[in-house]
Amino acid sequence: MNDDFVYLDELVPGIRWDAKYATRDNFTGEPVDGYLANRIVGTRALCAALGQAQKEAASLGFGLLVWDGYRPQRAVDCFLRWSQQPEDGRTKQRHYPNIDRSELFDRGYVAAKSGHSRGSTVDLTLYSLATGENAPMGGYYDLMDPVSHHGAKGITSIEAANREHLCSIMEDCGFARYPCEWWHYTLKSEPYSDVYFDFPVT
Repeated sequence: MNDDFVYLDELVPGIRWDAKYATRDNFTGEPVDGYLANRIVGTRALCAALGQAQKEAASLGFGLLVWDGYRPQRAVDCFLRWSQQPEDGRTKQRHYPNIDRSELFDRGYVAAKSGHSRGSTVDLTLYSLATGENAPMGGYYDLMDPVSHHGAKGITSIEAANREHLCSIMEDCGFARYPCEWWHYTLKSEPYSDVYFDFPVT
């Protein structure tokens, strides 16, 4: 692992994580190439900014739950191969109910070169510090559908407010939103803006 990459939980004590691509609970239905451990890795700059975001979230009664950080290029390549396979229906209803899996790249939900592979992009949500429950956001992680877009219609006022809380926290701490996914943020001053890494998460 590059010396500038670290485990998130070692630099941001108390942050919660569930590395979905190390499990079967993701849109492919299987652990993804390159994820050999359920840990979140990122650049030191990413982790420092998330530490600030965690403090800001706590002031509003929230904690941060992270689903993905650094993503090996081999995982992105795995997504591409998966998108070209025949539909088996296992994850379609939950993750891409209204489009074909072959459209996920063209629609911008998955990229052949992902910002995650540069180490300073993160997928995350909020949870209530009082109850431990995830904040309702109007759609599950990796729901590849217009309802996941920022400003989407068809979600409740509470869900919209929670999305805005997350967005405000992240933007205040130096992140930029991705318009198609309410959970996806990239550090504006990322240290490796044109390098795509491929070491595994172990």
